[in-house]
Amino acid sequence: MPRSDQGFGGLTSALLLAIATAVVLSGCGTVSGLLKSDGADGELSAREGAPTAAAPAVTATDAVVPAPAAPAEARLRGGIADVEPATTALMREPEASPPLTLIDNEEASTAAALAQRASDPDALDEDYDPWEPFNEKMFTFNRNLDRYLLKPAARAYRFVMPEPWQVMIANGFDNINFVPRLINSLLQGKWGGAGRELSRFLINSTAGIGGLFDPAKNYWGIQKSREDFGQTLGVWGAPPGPYLVLPFMEPLTVRDGIGKGVDGLMDPLSYVLPFFWDRLGMKAGDTLNDRALNYDLFQGFEESVIDMYSAVRHGYLQRRQQLIKE
Repeated sequence: MPRSDQGFGGLTSALLLAIATAVVLSGCGTVSGLLKSDGADGELSAREGAPTAAAPAVTATDAVVPAPAAPAEARLRGGIADVEPATTALMREPEASPPLTLIDNEEASTAAALAQRASDPDALDEDYDPWEPFNEKMFTFNRNLDRYLLKPAARAYRFVMPEPWQVMIANGFDNINFVPRLINSLLQGKWGGAGRELSRFLINSTAGIGGLFDPAKNYWGIQKSREDFGQTLGVWGAPPGPYLVLPFMEPLTVRDGIGKGVDGLMDPLSYVLPFFWDRLGMKAGDTLNDRALNYDLFQGFEESVIDMYSAVRHGYLQRRQQLIKE
């Protein structure tokens, strides 16, 4: 997609702002977030009862199946087209035969969504990755950091910290960080999401013993919202800008990097713990606990994906686009 020098200069300026604000205000980023979609939904997070890895389009053998016009004639079972016998097909009139469509067996259930995405200008922008050589180097750095430092630490942490305690710690961090979700719900005009966040905070802070338990979800079925300022900018019409991977941080776009910096200003811990090293220690503890909760998920993801960089990029950008549209 062509871009003018002026536009590129603007994106570069935004990038520098994102780096400065995100690093200074957010402390250390989440290395394990490389394989996650920003705590994002149907939130596949251990804090919501299940882990959060991005659902990447893993390279797999494509299957040729009839288009959905005749669902009784062809069904996908484990990625293999199960077509009715040829003798039955020959009895049909030629014009009744549906056209053949080439679909990937990992995305058969989302063909309509992908077709819509292909014509979405914002989606095309999000696929823009002009810094791919740099991003791949940073991705490799972060992956090695996870493999040789965070993963062994999470394995030891799991040995000494029972899983119920890990869930309680995760619940506590979620309860503290309700402020950005509440404010961004209001900024996006999602009054129901704002009401859920306020209700969850009041219930979990009292009946949940300071947020260590989640009775709001377990007994009242009140799910947390998933809003952040990067989504707010997207709802307001800001383009995503190029995809970006930075050391010690999860995947970003330039827009999400700016959003992360603004969310850092809304973080209550930045006022309760104003000193950098205190906040860094809290962030490190949250990261380690989250990595331990998702230990088995990341292990299975790494073993099943061939092109890790493309899979994580695809999953992250797809998820962010979906959250903005919700």
